[in-house]
Amino acid sequence: MSDPESSGDRAVVSGATVRLPDSLAGWLMVFGPGAIVASLTIGTGELIFSTRGGAIFGYRILFVFLLISLLKWGLVMASARHIVLTGVHPYERMLSLPGPRGWLPCTLFLIAAICMPVWVSFHSGVLGNMASWLTGTSGRLGGAVDYLWGALFLAGVLTLSATSGYDVLERVQIVIVLTMVFCAGMTLVLYRPDWLGLLAGAVIPPSLEYPDWLPKAYPEIARHSPWVETTRYVGVIGGAGFDYMVYTTFLREKNWGRAGLGPVTAAELSAIAEDPGHSVRRWVLAPAIDLTISFALVVGFSAVFVASGTMILGPQHRIPGEENMLGMQAEFVMGIHPWLLPLYVIGALLTMVGTLYGTLEVACSIALEMFHSADHRFAMQHKTKIRRAVIAWCAVWAAAVLVWLFVYQSSGAAGRPRQLLALLTPINLFTGVLGCGIFCWLLVWMDRRFLPPALRMPAALLVLNSISGVIFLGLGLKGTWDAESRLVSLCGLAVLLAAGWLAAIVIDSRLRRRSAGG
Repeated sequence: MSDPESSGDRAVVSGATVRLPDSLAGWLMVFGPGAIVASLTIGTGELIFSTRGGAIFGYRILFVFLLISLLKWGLVMASARHIVLTGVHPYERMLSLPGPRGWLPCTLFLIAAICMPVWVSFHSGVLGNMASWLTGTSGRLGGAVDYLWGALFLAGVLTLSATSGYDVLERVQIVIVLTMVFCAGMTLVLYRPDWLGLLAGAVIPPSLEYPDWLPKAYPEIARHSPWVETTRYVGVIGGAGFDYMVYTTFLREKNWGRAGLGPVTAAELSAIAEDPGHSVRRWVLAPAIDLTISFALVVGFSAVFVASGTMILGPQHRIPGEENMLGMQAEFVMGIHPWLLPLYVIGALLTMVGTLYGTLEVACSIALEMFHSADHRFAMQHKTKIRRAVIAWCAVWAAAVLVWLFVYQSSGAAGRPRQLLALLTPINLFTGVLGCGIFCWLLVWMDRRFLPPALRMPAALLVLNSISGVIFLGLGLKGTWDAESRLVSLCGLAVLLAAGWLAAIVIDSRLRRRSAGG
């Protein structure tokens, strides 16, 4: 393996050479992993929840989306620069935390094992909801037909996921994201929203209160405080904590800096720190550009569908909900011309399929990276088996959730409230809000613990992550406390922490005995 000092502007990995771009166009071409992050959020975050936020709160919700995107950009940028500079993933750094070795990765693994199948079932349910809207079957079986359609989409995407990998994922998501953003942007321009109102909503801190008409029209939403509603947006806009750890893993595939070379030695780290023009330090610009493009697309897409909800649905006192998650948004393009409906349908379906596909890839990458951090050789030897096991786990439990939702919905009286969004709310708090807060503080600790002063985060990035940790943890705890299921959520989190701690003790004890006996 080549030493980074002798490799000049190249990173050499298993015979493959990656050159630093030498032009602005070249740097812009690094965009790729960020498209995956964007696609994971655009499907549910922007198409559904941006429209929903606009319908309820108007343009002023855009400030929340912009702020959350900035905070999450700082989180994932800090994680990316660490692996680019050192070749070490945050999961591996977690092994050095005080307490039983690996207690946090074990806890996160348990959380992911529960949460990822629910996310997969949610995305499948959204696709099923859209399919029933398109086919005119929404009312069949009390609305439970959504979950039959969702199961069909799940089966198709599972087949694609089982036979593909990172390269296919990146190419698919780039095409989907760029196509959807172009179409959405053109639609917004043609619709001519209140540009000043849109701008004011993005820069003026809002006072978020429900409109007067909402309690009567949507009592199930009004039952929760605006904090609970807003925290849902915080969790889905821009992605979740696990998405960002997986983004860091994807940098290994891109071979940016030290990301594909493995952990840096002390001597190599000193050499990188002493040379401001070292090629490894210059590679930090790659994820900065990639992520800036990604989050700019997320914010732009948010603006489009916030405008959609504000201009079209809010005045009609209509909010996208579980009965119709993606159908109402079609009115935004049909207001220009009816022939744009097929374009919206194709784009929305592709986006949601991409989101479902990407979520399965995230689940596989979480497991592989955790095994990689604990035992690199084992992870490489059993990579295919781990991937298959994760896909099977997600498939079985996601299917079980869809079956439960189908039985619940089809066996109830007409108009029975649906449970898909209620099921997602605590999961979203763990992965999209509390998880982000934990990762922010972890990155600050890693930066101070493992990097020499010359390579630590710039002051602005350090402050951003410190503030983000406070905001995400505060919002997560507040949202959990205000939720109807707060007792279940808090007890569940406590049980997972205890289980992770105990699992780490057992695993570490067995490894020590094996090492002593070997």
